[in-house]
Amino acid sequence: MKKLVCILYAAIVLLLGAATFVEQAKGNTYASDHIYHSWWFCLLWGVLVLASAAYLVRRRLWQRLSVFLIHVAFIVILGGAATSFFTSKEGQMHIRTGTAENMFYNPKERQMQLLPFALHLDSFSIAYYPGTQAPADFVSQVSYDQDGHHTATISMNHILQLQGYRFYQSSFDADRQGTILAVNYDPWGTPITYFGYALLALAMLWTLLARGEQFRSLLRSPALRRGLCLLVMLAPTALPHSPLSTLQARSISTINNEKAERAARMQVIYNDRVAPLNTLARDFTAKVYGRPSYKGLRAEQVVYGWLAKPEVWKNEKMIKIKDAQLRQLLGIEGKYASLAQLFDGQEYKLYRFIGPLGDPMQAPQNAEPQASEDANPQVSQKAVRELDEKVGLILMLTNGTLIKPRPADVAPLSERRVSAELLYNRIPFSKVLFMVNLTLGFLTFGLLVWLTARRRTVRFAPMRWLLMAAFAFYLFGYLLRWYVGGRIPLANGNETMQFLALAIMLTALVIGRRMPHVLPFGFLLSGFAMLVAWLGENNPQITPLMPVLSSPLLSSHVSIIMMSYALLAFMMVNSLFALAITLTRKDPTANAATLESFGHLSLLLLYPAVFLLAAGIFLGAVWANVSWGRYWSWDPKEVWALITLMIYAVPLHRQSLPAFRRLAVLHAYLGAAFLAVLMTYFGVNYFLGGMHSYA
Repeated sequence: MKKLVCILYAAIVLLLGAATFVEQAKGNTYASDHIYHSWWFCLLWGVLVLASAAYLVRRRLWQRLSVFLIHVAFIVILGGAATSFFTSKEGQMHIRTGTAENMFYNPKERQMQLLPFALHLDSFSIAYYPGTQAPADFVSQVSYDQDGHHTATISMNHILQLQGYRFYQSSFDADRQGTILAVNYDPWGTPITYFGYALLALAMLWTLLARGEQFRSLLRSPALRRGLCLLVMLAPTALPHSPLSTLQARSISTINNEKAERAARMQVIYNDRVAPLNTLARDFTAKVYGRPSYKGLRAEQVVYGWLAKPEVWKNEKMIKIKDAQLRQLLGIEGKYASLAQLFDGQEYKLYRFIGPLGDPMQAPQNAEPQASEDANPQVSQKAVRELDEKVGLILMLTNGTLIKPRPADVAPLSERRVSAELLYNRIPFSKVLFMVNLTLGFLTFGLLVWLTARRRTVRFAPMRWLLMAAFAFYLFGYLLRWYVGGRIPLANGNETMQFLALAIMLTALVIGRRMPHVLPFGFLLSGFAMLVAWLGENNPQITPLMPVLSSPLLSSHVSIIMMSYALLAFMMVNSLFALAITLTRKDPTANAATLESFGHLSLLLLYPAVFLLAAGIFLGAVWANVSWGRYWSWDPKEVWALITLMIYAVPLHRQSLPAFRRLAVLHAYLGAAFLAVLMTYFGVNYFLGGMHSYA
């Protein structure tokens, strides 16, 4: 029975991974019809559930009640999913203003279905962020008759529930005289699934607290008390400094520094919010030039220079072109080009490379693009788009469409908010700390390897204090961003990497009190997370959320998963380091002690990591159900998160899987398993796409 369960489990993991690539190649409808909603896929899950239940009974797992309830919870969740699949109804309802509708279209049944009541659309409206055309919410005012006349509001994250039916704001007509509501009817599946979520949360917490379970035993393990200690060597770090500060600002037509200081505080509409001009100017300069200043000139001076004297600035070589081949084809020497170099008279040189991408932004009207077959197939279309975007930004600035002053009817930012944003813009938090943390990380990690190989241990407290200082500094920047943006910063890849860096440093500080050898891992992993965050900071910053993302459930979902990823990253580095030490040392006794100590640490982290990942996934399912009307849609990000959970759940079954009692096998598995995390966080965005690509 155990062998059958293992085979089915592994087959489902491999099938789920393959299905995401099939969906990328064949489309969502094909993957849904032929895999996710097929009879054999449902049968495969059903057989796994039955085989697992039989194995639980054979093993008498109810004697370990908390662990037994975890498995029961997953069976209940899958049972709820099956109930939803076979009994639920979903579709869309279209209503025009002033009319009523009592039917909706069910794509699964491919027919219209009757409701036991009718909804009347009284009005539809769009709420905007102040002073912008960016939607903040979509609102349908409806009414219905049921034991009297009632009115209700349906908007993003605010649903209408009526006789078991749930109505979600989905879309609207172009003339804004009609609305499209998503309809969901699932009176049995959702309650069963939610009960499974609650049971799982209770069982996971119980497992962590139960005295007889492995997690509490690991906390008392002598192997962890023998944790390694090491010496921190302070070395000069390459603190970031702008190479532009060593260059003298040239005599280019623009405002002086004093006027630029005043201009920085001017409030404009940027990225659909009120912001100081400094934010727009820095983003513009960084996007075009690659740095937030230009040869000693502030970003505000760059912007005002382009506005006042475009005929002078068009000859400045400040447009960065990363692609060497594109530079060669354009006849550009060096990495930077002037705007004038990208035009041949009135002809825009990029047209010959655009091909099927479409017209570049704000291109001259008398320049016609060549046919797509004339486009050079050897040129990176991504490089062409990036360069075209930079040219478009410059033309928008000079045409007066980039800078939009704050309207009089829009409330201004307080002086404190403006000062906070200017402070946030001027301190490169990610750049400073990725250089510091990576430098200290590599130094201390090398020292750790040297000391461990010679079986020498040295305690040196300053390393922990340095990491604590780095954490406090980065936390200050994160809270400052939170204050400036007016929301918790968890809406995009840049912000989640910042949160991940904080979670990693906090984890290292907590664990490092008893096991100082994890502190170098804290420096290294947080440094790499900050590096990724810094690389993404050339994109627009601190933007308001899409309406559907304005939910506290989403913030909790993302933050919990990021904490799980931080623990999984520590496990990966911890395991690889243990293997590296044992491979370079030929002392069996010392190697066994190293594997045991590091193995117990990985197992100690594995429990909360897996439980946090499960909690984050299912909390995201609740948010999706509230926002979209379904708690699981087989989106590639969801599928790979499930794959990651299933992969990391395997070594928790050491009693049933003797191979994982061999610590070398455990470390190798945990080191390789992190590839699933990388695929979930990065690979899906770059290779598979899906609804979660906005992150």
